[in-house]
Amino acid sequence: MTSKRASIAALTLMFGIIAVDQITKWAVVENLEPQRAYPVIGEFFRLYLVRNPGAAFSMGTSATIFFSCFQLIAFLACIVLALRTRYLAGALPIGLIGGGAAGNLIDRVFREPGGMHGHVVDFLSFGSFAIFNVADAAITVGVACYVIYAFFIEPANHVRAERASESSEASDTSDTSDTSEVSEGEESR
Repeated sequence: MTSKRASIAALTLMFGIIAVDQITKWAVVENLEPQRAYPVIGEFFRLYLVRNPGAAFSMGTSATIFFSCFQLIAFLACIVLALRTRYLAGALPIGLIGGGAAGNLIDRVFREPGGMHGHVVDFLSFGSFAIFNVADAAITVGVACYVIYAFFIEPANHVRAERASESSEASDTSDTSDTSEVSEGEESR
């Protein structure tokens, strides 16, 4: 059985991430010059607009179509999972990963050179770390949340469900034995 609240939460988060990602990318493209650093907190955090045809750390620049297909599959899988999720804790990673995948997929489809080969707009730069965007951050946080969910929360939910099942079976058994004892007592009178 699915929970409508969990599904709505996952889809709302997913489409919220897509909106924030695309709005920030639009604002950066419209207002910043490419390849120029705009310090926000000294050299620790700056805005730095680049177009990335690859993945993290600009790896796989010749595999843009592969990343596009993978992001499409991830987004569609997250939509299905969002509609099937039962727990609010499961909605968080689904929404983050699905929204991040879709945000970057939109770039791959609609930005130059287009047609699943587009370059992703990256602009957040921390120190000498990779330059990334809101969608990348959402995917990273979503995967971390999923690991926590898969290893800690979901097993706890299963244990809780098993205990509840055992408890209801035990109460059903005790109700039956109480009834049979009463019936035997009435027959002896």
